[in-house]
Amino acid sequence: MTFSTQDQLHMQRALKLANEALYLTSPNPRVGCVLVSSDGLVIGEGHTQRAGQAHAEVAALDQAIHNGLDTKGSTAYVTLEPCSHTGRTPPCTEALVNAGVSRVVASLTDPNPLVSGKGFERLRLAGIKVDLGLGEQEAYAINAGFIKRMTQGVPLVRLKIASSLDGTTALANGKSKWITGEISRTHAHQWRARSCAILSGIGTVLSDDPSLNVRLVRTERQPKLILIDAGLQIPTNATLLKEKREVIIYCASSNTEKERELNHRGVTVINLADKRNPNHVDLQAMLIDLGKKEINELHIEAGAGLNASFIGQGLVDEYLIYFAPMILGQAKGWANLPVIEELSRGVALSFLESLPLGQDIFIRARSVIV
Repeated sequence: MTFSTQDQLHMQRALKLANEALYLTSPNPRVGCVLVSSDGLVIGEGHTQRAGQAHAEVAALDQAIHNGLDTKGSTAYVTLEPCSHTGRTPPCTEALVNAGVSRVVASLTDPNPLVSGKGFERLRLAGIKVDLGLGEQEAYAINAGFIKRMTQGVPLVRLKIASSLDGTTALANGKSKWITGEISRTHAHQWRARSCAILSGIGTVLSDDPSLNVRLVRTERQPKLILIDAGLQIPTNATLLKEKREVIIYCASSNTEKERELNHRGVTVINLADKRNPNHVDLQAMLIDLGKKEINELHIEAGAGLNASFIGQGLVDEYLIYFAPMILGQAKGWANLPVIEELSRGVALSFLESLPLGQDIFIRARSVIV
C-alpha cells in the first residue's frame, strides 16, 4: 500500500496525539485519531482518555460535531484498529459508521482477541475503505506493553538503574543520593509516570523508606505499587503506604495478623511462594498475575538482589540506565549476578537510544533473545 504525503502528515499527528496519552490511559492502549474532511481539512482530533471515558475516534468525532462540521465522507487516521465490542465504552466502529466516515487509515491491528481484525471487518462490511500499516513501528512502540500483555499475558518489564560509570549504584556504606543529576531524575519520573505499576523489593524499603511515586512530572494518576516482600517485613508506617494508590504485596509466607493489618490499610497481600525456593516469591507467576490485573508496563526500581533475580530468569525486556560521570570504586553494584567464565554467557542487549541529560548519559537497551 502506497500512502500519500497528506496521509503521512495526518498519521504523524495522530501518533503525536497517542503520545500525549502516555500517562493517562492505563490499562487501555494509547491511541490518537485525526479526522479529515472529504476536501482535506482537519475537522476533529483526539486521543484515548482515561479508562471508561472516550476513545480517540469518539473524541475526534465529538470535536467535529461540537464545531458543527460535517463528518460524512471523511477519513479517520487512527493509530490502532477501532474497537468493535462493548467494554467500558461502546464500539468505536459503530461511531465511525454512524458518522458516515468513508475511509479509515490505521497503523496496527489490535492484538486484543476481542477486537483483532473484527473492527476492520465491521468497517468494510459498512462500505468503509480500510488501509493498514502507516506508522506501524511508532504505534507499536507507544503500546509495546499493551501488545505484550495481549499476546503473552504478562506486562512489559523495564528495569531502571542510576549508576556510576563503573557500574555501582551506592557507596559501600549504602549512600546513593544523588548519583545522577536533577535532569536525569526528572526524566526517570517520566518513565515512572507512563508505567502501570512501579515495583520494588523489601530491601529497598527497609534501607531507604522511599515513596516510589511520581513527583517530578505532572501526571493525572499514580501508578500502582508492587512490593516483593517474601517475609512480610514491611513496617505499616512505611512512606510508600501513605500514597493514595493501589498497593499489592507479593509474599512467600503467611502472617495472618500482619496481613489483616495491611488489608485494613487497603493493601492487597498475595502469597506466591516459589515451589522450587519456598522462601522466595515466584516472579514468573507474579508477572502472570499482574497480566491478569491489566498491568501493561511494569517499572522496576529495586536493589541488586532482586534485580539479579529478574535478569537471571530472563524477565527484563528493557533497561533504563542513567550513567553519572563518576567512578566510585569498591561500592555496591546494581545486580548480584553470578560469576561467569565465558563472554557468551553474558546477558546480550541491543541499544535502542542514548541521550545526554545534563552531565549524565541515558541509555535504553533491550534484551536480545538468543
